[in-house]
Amino acid sequence: MQAMAALVRGISALNAVIGRVVSWLALGIVIACFTVVVQRYLFGVSYLWLRDLYIWLNGAMFTGVAGFALARGDHVRVDIFYRPASVRRKAIVDLFGVLVFILPFMVVVVLYSWPFVTRSWSYWEGSSNVGGMPGLYILKSFIIVFAALVTLQGVAMALRAILVLADREYLLPEQLRYPPNVAAALQTPGETGHEGAL
Repeated sequence: MQAMAALVRGISALNAVIGRVVSWLALGIVIACFTVVVQRYLFGVSYLWLRDLYIWLNGAMFTGVAGFALARGDHVRVDIFYRPASVRRKAIVDLFGVLVFILPFMVVVVLYSWPFVTRSWSYWEGSSNVGGMPGLYILKSFIIVFAALVTLQGVAMALRAILVLADREYLLPEQLRYPPNVAAALQTPGETGHEGAL
């Protein structure tokens, strides 16, 4: 169990570092996009490589931070039932979600994208636009990076769920534990919320 907890901490720390570093690409996206607009509307010039740059940075950023976003719970989740659930029920849902959805989907992503990425590397693919950016093969490699980081974080989620179900969540630092159900914590035993109503 100690090894599981160490693995959860290690994977989460790796995704946190990568996510924080890659999120700085947002600044590059804003600068490149602003430059394109100023050049086009103030000076009447346009460079295709610069337009490629902010689109490619956007793709690299969103694929690179996916594991970090999963760790933080930032992906869209329909949580009508999840949010008010107990910690154990959340752990069961997460374990099921990782094993049935995340891991199989990441396998499919890798299997279908691997030939696409290796073919791109084989001839050093660049932009399809004349005068565009070279190095499209690097951007396409971020598909594999995306799958690897999300898979790793999925494994961390599954291990965290197993620790919860084994009553060993205390082995994890506070920031990696499930947040307590605030509504349940505020309601004391025997309290129904209807007191005083006649």
